[in-house]
Amino acid sequence: MICEDKYGRAIDYLRVSVTDRCNLRCVYCMPLEGVPWKPRGDILSLEQIAQIVEAAAGLGFQKVRLTGGEPLVRKGIVHLVESIATIPGIEEVAMTTNATLLSHLADDLATAGLTRVNVSLDTLRPDRFRRITRLGNLDLAWQGIAAAERAGLSPLKINVVVVRGLNDDEIAEFAQLTYGNAWHVRFIELMPVGNGLDWGPNMPAADKRFVPATEMQNRLADLGTLEPASGPHGNGPARYYRLAGAQGTVGFISPLSQHFCATCNRLRLTADGRLRPCLFSERGVRVKPALDAGADLGDLQTLIRQAVGIKPLERPPMPTAGVAEQAMSLLGG
Repeated sequence: MICEDKYGRAIDYLRVSVTDRCNLRCVYCMPLEGVPWKPRGDILSLEQIAQIVEAAAGLGFQKVRLTGGEPLVRKGIVHLVESIATIPGIEEVAMTTNATLLSHLADDLATAGLTRVNVSLDTLRPDRFRRITRLGNLDLAWQGIAAAERAGLSPLKINVVVVRGLNDDEIAEFAQLTYGNAWHVRFIELMPVGNGLDWGPNMPAADKRFVPATEMQNRLADLGTLEPASGPHGNGPARYYRLAGAQGTVGFISPLSQHFCATCNRLRLTADGRLRPCLFSERGVRVKPALDAGADLGDLQTLIRQAVGIKPLERPPMPTAGVAEQAMSLLGG
């Protein structure tokens, strides 16, 4: 079975925000003081998440990515991975994480059925890591990355959100990681979600932060020619290249300058139980009330079809009112 939207796109990828909470306070994701956490009663239970995934799998969804907030702060995350990995039709269970809590969980997650991880890492400098994350320790992130590799959670992808005046001077350093490691370093354009928020003192102004993917690519000219590469399995919207002699690849994700809406195959489930067909649109379908009322798989599949049915052909013009002020941690990225 294939689940298609009204434009003929096959929708087979579900991104699940398992929590709105995080152990860090990255400047582009949430304010220094954090955000008001959703009451526990408003957050989907692990069983409810698994039930939605099972319903989606019955409609042809094959890939699930667990996000947050930070998914590793959710109690029972290993059990959730195991529950999802055993659902017929689900071929891949991946996770996006800041990796600071990963070193003690990588083996258990791999055993439970997690396939691979994407690690959010925006700097290679300990002092800057603390500045960007406000609470983080770079050593813990590296320990998590090492544990992921030992556990076989690969291909390992490193996600770098590039911000002018904050970390754009490290683009070449990140690309050089691919020489000695079979990693896929992806440079991501800063999205307007939360980009209208004040990041605090000594941070770049909102209208100065954006770096287009073409400029990121040009910054690598001194390292040699970037040869187009196929990229890893499940490469999604990134355009991949390889430097001569490198084991890994570098990728560029450009949701603003060169959007990839025409091939978008994803649906998002927020931690409080809302199906969002587009990150940049506030439209969505609430599923938690139905779950709380005892919905069965058929009921949930009807709601999933409704969400797929309102998936737009392309994202709205940027910035969208309301979206620019929302913290990314609430939406699951």
